Amino acid sequence: MKFEKSAGAIVFRRGRGGEIYFLLLHYPSATHRSHKDYWDFVKGHVEKGEGEIATVRREAAEETGLTDLEFTAGFRAPMRYFFRHRGGLIFKTAVFYLAETKNENITLSGEHDDFIWLSHPKAREMLSFKNAKKIFGEAGKFLNIAGK
Repeated sequence: MKFEKSAGAIVFRRGRGGEIYFLLLHYPSATHRSHKDYWDFVKGHVEKGEGEIATVRREAAEETGLTDLEFTAGFRAPMRYFFRHRGGLIFKTAVFYLAETKNENITLSGEHDDFIWLSHPKAREMLSFKNAKKIFGEAGKFLNIAGK
């Protein structure tokens, strides 16, 4: 069995009235190892010798053009799952952080074909995977906005 590790961020920004918006990226099936397209967070593989935060900064810059991320102290949420790719079973660990940006302008890489900024309840509905929704719920509780 193959093992993989990724790191990502639940990226958010504050609106003029203080409301919080979350960034979701659209992953088309043609460019990823999923049979279907999906909405998810910024994330990518941890490269050899690279730390999780460095991975998140690199991936955010590559995928969205965001370079001003401020990480929220005390939030680190790992997720573990299995998936199949090219007939092989892969065990993946993905670690997510909360990161705030002041920038709402996104420059997408070729990996994604769309992005959206949404409130917590709307973003939770838009997320494609149950494990992402669970971690997103934890982030909402951490920010004291879950259920608002």
